[in-house]
Amino acid sequence: MNPLENKDSAAKSDSAASSSGNTGFSGGATAIVMAAGKGTRMKSELPKVLFPVLGRPMIHWVLDALEQVPVSRVLVVVGYRHEDVRRELQGRKNVEFVLQEQQLGTGHAVQMCVPSLRDKQDSGSGPVMVVAGDSPLVQSSSLGELLHAFGMGDFSCLLGTLIKPDPQGLGRIVRDAQGGFERIVEQKDASVEESKIQEVNMSTYLFKQDRLIWALERLGNNNAQNEYYLTDCPALLKEQGDRVDALAALKACEALSINTIDELEKVEDKMKELGYRCKS
Repeated sequence: MNPLENKDSAAKSDSAASSSGNTGFSGGATAIVMAAGKGTRMKSELPKVLFPVLGRPMIHWVLDALEQVPVSRVLVVVGYRHEDVRRELQGRKNVEFVLQEQQLGTGHAVQMCVPSLRDKQDSGSGPVMVVAGDSPLVQSSSLGELLHAFGMGDFSCLLGTLIKPDPQGLGRIVRDAQGGFERIVEQKDASVEESKIQEVNMSTYLFKQDRLIWALERLGNNNAQNEYYLTDCPALLKEQGDRVDALAALKACEALSINTIDELEKVEDKMKELGYRCKS
């Protein structure tokens, strides 16, 4: 049994409170939005986060969701054609830009944010939320629930996950005998039994700021791609005895990712079904 499950109903009943700021910590969170990639499978020179979804660049939908939860500062990690992304977002409030000149993995992208995080000396143990800039279906209610659970639970790291009946291609959440988070295992590394796990990682994280920086300083790139992976941070913290867990707070629609034009069209169809309004 997941130790967070018996808190789940309480977290949901408090969703309105969490959206208005009752999160168990003072001040707002800092959000890091991953937006540096090109998106080669989109077969275009346009930065991936600038592909239009329902008439506007997809990253705007992510920033809209963040504006509806207690987030006071947004660091957008830019890289490929970063001038275009900066220009598109120049009118958004509370947005700052962090340049990732070389794309050396998700962990490296967040490492580039460390100087900006350290600028705010008064928030050393405050929450840092990491989300993907190419996930226009991210739900503010899910983010609010995660922030509430994080603030109530004294976590160093809390992953936002979801249950997906067909988890093909996604990292699985491996839990211990007591139901607590143990590790993330990628599809290619999963055993037969691990492949049957339906709880998946969707690249949504909450960290205590000082513990995130500690873990980032210890990331290695000893892997086939020679990249630094943010997914290694929860395990590093858990090895130190920090409280790390995963909460399946994300909605089914948030499992829809965009890596191809066909997938973009599916996301648009789902957004229309959910009542999102086209901005064109």
